[in-house]
Amino acid sequence: MDIDIYDFDKTIVPFDSGSLFCGYCFLHYPYLFLLLPVIAPVLLAALMLMLLHLISFTSFKRICFMFVLLIPLDKAVKGFWDKHACQVHNWFNSRKRYSVVISASPDFLLNEIHRRLGFDKLICTRHNSKTGVIIGENCRDEEKVKRLFEEFDKNDIHIVDVYSDSLKRDKPIFSLGENCFHIVDGERIPFKFEDVYNK
Repeated sequence: MDIDIYDFDKTIVPFDSGSLFCGYCFLHYPYLFLLLPVIAPVLLAALMLMLLHLISFTSFKRICFMFVLLIPLDKAVKGFWDKHACQVHNWFNSRKRYSVVISASPDFLLNEIHRRLGFDKLICTRHNSKTGVIIGENCRDEEKVKRLFEEFDKNDIHIVDVYSDSLKRDKPIFSLGENCFHIVDGERIPFKFEDVYNK
């Protein structure tokens, strides 16, 4: 089966959906600001530990979405995509092959846009929808490849095109494709893998 692989944030949409969703929630549920004196020091401490390489990015991210405990999550997600689904790049809507979206963003956030856009397969970071805590590993870098081949047998798929905004983070998935496309300001810029990574 021929498939195309797409990153999501800053690729299919021009923003980081997780960060924007956090902002949306604080704007629409302002009582969350009352918790900032508690949340901010914890996040800052975790950020410092991550930057010092004392904890992983996944460990840091485990606490980032804990505020979902305090909001009507399904309503918030639907409201968020009611506002932002129109920002999906038009070229994504004209896809022709079996489409696999692989993202580090939370499943509780992307499941709704998956339903709305109707692409074939979503692979993303699993979260407990009640607590916001990550289940397993954050779906980025090599983890994207691992998760892809948990879903598909290598011998059953032929990866034609790979799309991502991040040359740094998505080398592992770019290495799988016959064709590579770097997304810059919503535009698809083709490149050869060996020209970028074998210098």
